Amino acid sequence: MTIGIIGLGLIGGSMAKSIKAKTDHKVLGFDLNSEVISIAQMYGAIDGVLEDEKIQTCDLILIAIRPGAAISWVENHANLLSKETVIVDLCGVKRIVVNAIAPLAKQHGFRYIGGHPMAGKEVAGFTNSSAHLYEGASMILTPDDSTDLPLLEKLRDFFYSIGFSKLTFCSPEEHDRIIAYTSQLAHVTSSAYIRSPESQQQFGFSAGSFRDMTRVAKLDENMWTELFLDNDDYLLAQVDLLIENLKKFQGALKHKDPELLRSLLQEGREMKEKAGGM
Repeated sequence: MTIGIIGLGLIGGSMAKSIKAKTDHKVLGFDLNSEVISIAQMYGAIDGVLEDEKIQTCDLILIAIRPGAAISWVENHANLLSKETVIVDLCGVKRIVVNAIAPLAKQHGFRYIGGHPMAGKEVAGFTNSSAHLYEGASMILTPDDSTDLPLLEKLRDFFYSIGFSKLTFCSPEEHDRIIAYTSQLAHVTSSAYIRSPESQQQFGFSAGSFRDMTRVAKLDENMWTELFLDNDDYLLAQVDLLIENLKKFQGALKHKDPELLRSLLQEGREMKEKAGGM
């Protein structure tokens, strides 16, 4: 296949490197930063630049940029897409993107499905991308009534070939509801936690717990602001619930209630054990 990648940052760059390292597919890439394109070519992550006249040659185009930019790219290039081309966006929210791009796919005749790779780092950019980023990860896809089985099989084979170990299917609504908790709330919590004055005095007093809690506070504030506001309803519900749960601990501490505190900690441990995972 000829695969186009829009955006050669951490996610798109890792896609490019993974494809070139693990498959024989041809990769054409585009990034607003011409220096990034040059570096990607020197690295061997892309075979060439995805210029407008080459868009029709792509069997698959992966869009690895922010939601608003992804929508704009499809709007501006929809008339250049072949009816055989499959578009998969890799944005961290799905409702706003799918609701904008799916009608364009029907109008112009190309194929589209929303996606979100469950992998990442707290650092961004092509220089931090890796051919190993997706190994063992889950790839979320949001098929709809127009998605046929051959397309899902094609995408399954492709994503497995570059290291993913699982495909997860859901609606855009389910994706955004769950991702508000598993990803977005974690970033909000980490950013709020690091605001303590003690964060600047932790040297020699911190270990794994501090590192785990603060890792994702190192983020791209522009990207995450867009993601948070694109999913504000579900994220706000999770923030409210977190505050409610913190108030239970606050009450137990204020009233020096060991039984309540022990019970809350036990419930947390049991829920973690039930949830499993890392």
